[in-house]
Amino acid sequence: MGRPRGFDEAEVVRSAAKLFAIRTYDGTSVDDLVSHLGVHRNSLYKTFGSKRGLYLAALKWSLDHEVSGLAERVAEAGGHAEGAYEVLADAVTGTEVDLVLLAAVERAPVDAEVARLVGEAFTALDRAVGDASRAAENGDARAAPAAATALLIGLRTRARSGTTDEGTIRAGVGLAQRLGRP
Repeated sequence: MGRPRGFDEAEVVRSAAKLFAIRTYDGTSVDDLVSHLGVHRNSLYKTFGSKRGLYLAALKWSLDHEVSGLAERVAEAGGHAEGAYEVLADAVTGTEVDLVLLAAVERAPVDAEVARLVGEAFTALDRAVGDASRAAENGDARAAPAAATALLIGLRTRARSGTTDEGTIRAGVGLAQRLGRP
């Protein structure tokens, strides 16, 4: 019987997701992880196998907790303008899609497993927007979900650069609402 772990694996994965969402995969060294997570290097390798193993666990955690939560809130808005505005504004100014955003740009082009997970995240958001659009009976909603997800990612990218203001968010919501109309 092995020794019990000296750390909470779920908490380490959650903290790693937050770190990767700020610094990117390539911008985070194993030394950064050891220092930030407070876990011995050998324990990280024993538990996750590699930095990539921890990154994949962190990305999955982000999908299961952050992206899924956002998708649920989008679906619950049901296409109502004020509800959609609040959900989109929260997502644009929040950090829920940051790891997926960085993974899409940095790792997905060179890592098929990351690309698959990013695709799952976008599909979940597309599905939620589609469900919300159908609930609002807002015309042909077939193209709206992917366009709305792309809009969200674009607005979040602008927000991370510090160039988004309230007017930009409102313009994004207005565009999202028009996407499903004939």
